[in-house]
Amino acid sequence: MAIQKLYAGAKLRETRQRLALTQKDFAAKLGVSLPYLNQMENNNRPVSTTVVLALAQEFGFDVTELSTGDAERMVSDMREALADPVFGDDPPPLADLRLTASNAPSLARAFLDLHSAYRQTHERLASLDEALGREDARSQSSPWDEVRDFFHYCDNYIDAVDHAAEHFAEADGQQAVSALAIARLTALGIAVREADTPKLRHYDRAAGVLTLSSRAAPETRRFQLLLQLALVTQDQLLEATLDFARFQSDAARSIAKIGLANYFAGAALMPYGRFLAAAQEVRHDLEVLANRFGASIEQVCHRLSTLQRPGAKGIPFFFVRVDQAGTITKRHSATRLQFARFGGACPLWNVHRAFETPGRFLRQLAETPDGVRYISLARDVSKPGGSFGAPVRRFAIALGCEVRHAGDLVYADDLDVSNARAFEPIGISCRICERADCHQRSVPPLERRLQVTPDERGVLPYSVG
Repeated sequence: MAIQKLYAGAKLRETRQRLALTQKDFAAKLGVSLPYLNQMENNNRPVSTTVVLALAQEFGFDVTELSTGDAERMVSDMREALADPVFGDDPPPLADLRLTASNAPSLARAFLDLHSAYRQTHERLASLDEALGREDARSQSSPWDEVRDFFHYCDNYIDAVDHAAEHFAEADGQQAVSALAIARLTALGIAVREADTPKLRHYDRAAGVLTLSSRAAPETRRFQLLLQLALVTQDQLLEATLDFARFQSDAARSIAKIGLANYFAGAALMPYGRFLAAAQEVRHDLEVLANRFGASIEQVCHRLSTLQRPGAKGIPFFFVRVDQAGTITKRHSATRLQFARFGGACPLWNVHRAFETPGRFLRQLAETPDGVRYISLARDVSKPGGSFGAPVRRFAIALGCEVRHAGDLVYADDLDVSNARAFEPIGISCRICERADCHQRSVPPLERRLQVTPDERGVLPYSVG
């Protein structure tokens, strides 16, 4: 297998600017010439091994931060955006997209923001009859999309919030985190009680009472307790993080604040250092981790996808949740696999089959069109309403990583990861998937010419050139 060269000019330039060094001084500290550094910062040359070692030794830099994760995410997002019919049938070559993502990431983000605004405007115009006369009928980016992209490009890891949650949880190692939370809230004059109510959590600020639903599972009550603790005691930290994000609307900021409080709750329930050590010890056995930390399987999977702390990173996982229609409701990837921004996931992926086998883990060896191989674990997740007649929310979740990490997963023990035929071909989105002979294809790939022969019919009514 050929070794992939590392082009990380934008990250290298950001590092130098953060250290307030000129190119000349930075080149001297890295032991390279000024022209050579200039070429690396402009992606005319890959980052050399000498520079990687110098970054680690001279500045204590976590060299894994030079990975092309952000660039790959942008390339995937741009390809999907360019699959929009408004751009026609002649999209830019993949090489051009990679060059833009690497050399001009700000331009790539601006393009994605512009396309997102276009989609919002188009959708509003499509329902013009409903929008007419409404005061809020104006074009703006979806708050949910804005918040999703914020966490997406933060690699789903918020350092300050993560450390604050860990510090809280480890303040008294002899006391359970829920007891710590109750003691902290009680000290602030807030009473915590349980009641038979459909609302998972209700905080009466005037009365100083936090009510948790007795209908909810214990791990859900614990999580909601920690979430409210974050909103009450970490407001300054959350607001500072939101200021840094610079959201375009108050709605997005409000949604993101709840997202950050959720992040704090998960990080307090599963403190970074202790959780990472436990995950490595039990080889990422989700059920063992859930029992040990008093969390749900979904909470454990989500937490595993956030273990990207510089200098102490866990396995780069992808994590996704889909509903029964195949719509992605949660998504994150610290791997090269990037999910579709719009619509559903590839139907060949095992996450869709999880609904057919409730309560069971499904394992899949999969290969994407770029030749990268993954191991994917899927399971259904049911969320009962807590009373007769209450609706049951059903989702499926998937957690996975590149197959080179299979030795660290208990779920891969009896899988033949060395057999190329054991890997099922999957894609990302039909419009940008390069597989010409996929039997589950719903729409033609944008970057290929089609051939339609009236006198014959295969699995598809056309063939892909």
